[in-house]
Amino acid sequence: MKQKATVQGKSMLFNSLFVLFNLAGLAMITIGSHASFEEYYLLFNFIGYITIAISSAALFIFSGRLMMANVSRLLVGGLFIVSGLVKANDPIGFSYKLEEYFEDGALAYRIKEWFGAPGFSLEFLIQYALLLSVLICIVEIVLGVLVILGGKVKLVSYLLVFMMIFFTFLTWHTASCDNTKKFVDRDTYQMSDPIAQMKIDQSKTDKAIKIISKSASVLVLEEMKQPQCVDDCGCFGDAMKGSVGRSLTPSESLWKDIVLLYLIIWIFIAQWIIEPNTRKQNTQFLIASLVVIALFSWVFGWYFPIIFAAIALIGSLWLLKFGGIIFGNYFGSSLFVALVSSLMISYVLLYEPMKDYRPYAQGTNLLEKMNDGIVGKYESVLVYKNKKTGEKKEFLSTSKEYLASKIWEKTEWKYLEMTQKEVVATRIPSITEQFNPFLALTDITEAEYNLPIVQELLKATKIQGLKILDLTYNSKMEVSFEEYSEANFNPLEYRILDTIEMNNPAMTDISIRDYIIKTDRILVLSAKNLMKGNWSKIERYKSIYAACKKKEIPFVLITNASRAEITSFRKKYKFNVPVFLNDETELKAIARSNPSLLVIKKGKVAGKYPHRSTPSFEWLNKNVLLTK
Repeated sequence: MKQKATVQGKSMLFNSLFVLFNLAGLAMITIGSHASFEEYYLLFNFIGYITIAISSAALFIFSGRLMMANVSRLLVGGLFIVSGLVKANDPIGFSYKLEEYFEDGALAYRIKEWFGAPGFSLEFLIQYALLLSVLICIVEIVLGVLVILGGKVKLVSYLLVFMMIFFTFLTWHTASCDNTKKFVDRDTYQMSDPIAQMKIDQSKTDKAIKIISKSASVLVLEEMKQPQCVDDCGCFGDAMKGSVGRSLTPSESLWKDIVLLYLIIWIFIAQWIIEPNTRKQNTQFLIASLVVIALFSWVFGWYFPIIFAAIALIGSLWLLKFGGIIFGNYFGSSLFVALVSSLMISYVLLYEPMKDYRPYAQGTNLLEKMNDGIVGKYESVLVYKNKKTGEKKEFLSTSKEYLASKIWEKTEWKYLEMTQKEVVATRIPSITEQFNPFLALTDITEAEYNLPIVQELLKATKIQGLKILDLTYNSKMEVSFEEYSEANFNPLEYRILDTIEMNNPAMTDISIRDYIIKTDRILVLSAKNLMKGNWSKIERYKSIYAACKKKEIPFVLITNASRAEITSFRKKYKFNVPVFLNDETELKAIARSNPSLLVIKKGKVAGKYPHRSTPSFEWLNKNVLLTK
């Protein structure tokens, strides 16, 4: 009879050491592949691979597979739960990232390139991005719980491997995407579309465009295009950026997935000896997994995952014991975890993320977020090649080592090139110039004009000029002082009528960006899509606006809409509020709720309220605005 596998295997002490060495080797390889340790790449990788190879062989010899698999279950399960929760905290944000991948020049271009299928597209999935976002989050959390409990290990191990192969492919694609390359793309246009005729005209002179077929109604053509590279995989949503100051780089994301895949392979190869946890093991795994989850939660600065994991794990164990024939199994546990996850996701979809990692979160200083970027620093690197051996050497142009080597004097060395090395990585500010509520001068209505700041800004658009009569055509014109000269305007042909104040032709719009971050207090109603917004609370907004006007508190609506849509909105709801325009991408970052009300005091977000929980003005005045 075959002996049952145990955690200790042939030696608890040795196997524990082998597991530690194995993880240490994995860490060495990962660290050695990071750009910061480029000089030690060969050393770190050599030590790492040797350590992994020896410790892995020892784990098999000493029957330590189960111990390694159990450690992997804790790490993988904990990270899957936290990663799933971080994305479930903001499923709309995750859906935006999926939409990026579904764009025709993003992930689909790999298929077009590899399989010669220029007509392949994933754009049909864009409309399902939010649904897929929710499903991925739930599946990730459920798998995390099951792998910790040891439930349905064979099925779970296959699902984990499949999921991680897909995620690793995704992050590999992100890390290796080169937007300077070209690929063949096939598009279909209706002949009624103006772009169709434009493409036909371009094809006459542009060899990169080839017409495949053309009928009275449809045009099919192939065109060389550049890939749309996604610079952030969205693995942890905005959590990394909001907690540690930046997201994982594409390369770091890839290595994170490689590490996870490696750990999952240990679970996979041990699936035949892993059995459901005993009561004692459940207690051990529960405590250990909560410690792992607490560690990840600390990284993200959000401790709700500990509470959620405790509820999910304890609830699942309770169902296993008292769920009866129908729910007293791992299917019932999975349903329970999926239900709890769905309740959380439903809440954040109805309102806002429980933990707001975005730069417009309540309590954030917008001015600080506009200035938290880092200007990159670069140094010139000189590359020399040995004519005999082919060896290459690199020197920083300002280094003492380079000056001391006098390599330029040595005949056996040939200068190859000068490259740039990044010493300090560039980091763009959390809030960029995309946040810029503006309005064209020609679109200013009475609602905007009544704002004192708009009147001030309009004064800044005025310059001194002259009203001139063209004697030849008996017509009048306005000319700025800077443009006027007697050489250009001969006194025999032109007569100066008067000095005037005129519009500066170089200024076509006004921006209230600086005003928003500097004024004592302002209420900003944000609507990422004006026509699709939920305006069930419109009367509440109208009453807040009316009260703000009485107390001379500025109130503006920021959206991305056409002038016709704004006019229609005002007419439909009888809400003649000042409206300014902003880029839709930034509006999506400001708030997930459409619309959402922000109270900003001296550049700090003092309050942020999704439309379903919009407070009354009295409450705002008493608790946030604090006016008399």
